[in-house]
Amino acid sequence: MPSSYASGRKAIAECDRCGFRYLRRELREIVIKTKATNIQVCPTCWEADQPQLQLGMYPINDPQAIRNPRPDTTYLQAGLTGLQILTVSPPNPTSEDSFGTPSGGSRVIQWGYNPVGLNNPLQLSGLTNSLVGQGEIGTVTILIT
Repeated sequence: MPSSYASGRKAIAECDRCGFRYLRRELREIVIKTKATNIQVCPTCWEADQPQLQLGMYPINDPQAIRNPRPDTTYLQAGLTGLQILTVSPPNPTSEDSFGTPSGGSRVIQWGYNPVGLNNPLQLSGLTNSLVGQGEIGTVTILIT
């Protein structure tokens, strides 16, 4: 059955945006928010559909908290920084066995300041500082011939 439209292989059309003439088959339709607008534009004026306009069109489930959380019981905490663990009951501040550094669990972290280092305001013994920066200064010799 023949088509009701002409083939249009050499048809000329104007860009709806800039007004320049192009072959009809070179024009493309502009799509906004996944909807066709019936605006035909040239390749120079054509722009892809902006994905940020589609925000909110599709349901997104992004929970930030868990239901019925439980406390982290991997450590018994002591001291001001929360980095120490109790190894002797009751704790004895004069004994090095009373305090230790955490070696497992979810809170293995040290924080410090001034500019880098362990925050130990009570000068507790037995704490290791994993935030110490180490470096070396050397010499470089350049020979120009």
